[in-house]
Amino acid sequence: MQYKFSTQTVMVFLSIALLVSACSTFAPTPVPTDTPRPTTTSTLVPTATLTPTRTPRPTSTPNMAATQHIQDMQAEAQAYVDKGYLKTVDARFREYDDFEVEWAQLNWYQWEPLTDTVSDFYLKAHFKWESAYRNADVSGCGFVFGLQQNTDHYAVFLDRSQVLFLISNGSGTRDLGKTRGTGKVKFDLPAEADFTLIVNDGYAYVLVNEELVSEYTLSQTQPLRGRLGLTVLSGTNKDYGTRCEMTDLHAWIPK
Repeated sequence: MQYKFSTQTVMVFLSIALLVSACSTFAPTPVPTDTPRPTTTSTLVPTATLTPTRTPRPTSTPNMAATQHIQDMQAEAQAYVDKGYLKTVDARFREYDDFEVEWAQLNWYQWEPLTDTVSDFYLKAHFKWESAYRNADVSGCGFVFGLQQNTDHYAVFLDRSQVLFLISNGSGTRDLGKTRGTGKVKFDLPAEADFTLIVNDGYAYVLVNEELVSEYTLSQTQPLRGRLGLTVLSGTNKDYGTRCEMTDLHAWIPK
């Protein structure tokens, strides 16, 4: 699903948007920025589809290396249990192909759904991102979760200066307030970091390079069980816009 977004000003909370649905692999949605400005109204219309570049994971791994890899992921999950982000390590691990895409439409994001439908989970990857315009608006790699058939969803992005955490439904798309943490980061472009999104029992935790940056209380009225997805937010129309690469992409999903 592709949407066009026109905006007159940039603000902390996203303009109230009307969703116009159309089938496609990706679905862009307009986003707010972090500069308080007057409220504006926007219109969404379909546009063309982009195709990400995917790098297949190796099809076979020596037994010892495979065993060590599983142990490393179990240790990672145990560390999150020890910190109180998860309740148990009893889960299945999913690994996904590397993901790379460019997107050049200001204040839009788009997603590619993954196959898994979940409620509690953690999704992690190593992000590399850059923008064609150094002073671009909020932009970067991110994850979508709780994605419904009607396109209601949550979206979380890692920008060079902040984590942007959005909730999107029939009422529009808006920034979800933090329960704990600053949500602030600091990177030069091009940038790279490990990014982890943990959702457990109605709460979400965002970790950057294994440090908790912010915690969120999720909506009690919007379903959490839904599909996961990979997403990129563009902060400029210039050249390639925003370029995003995700590697070591994997998820922990309770059994």
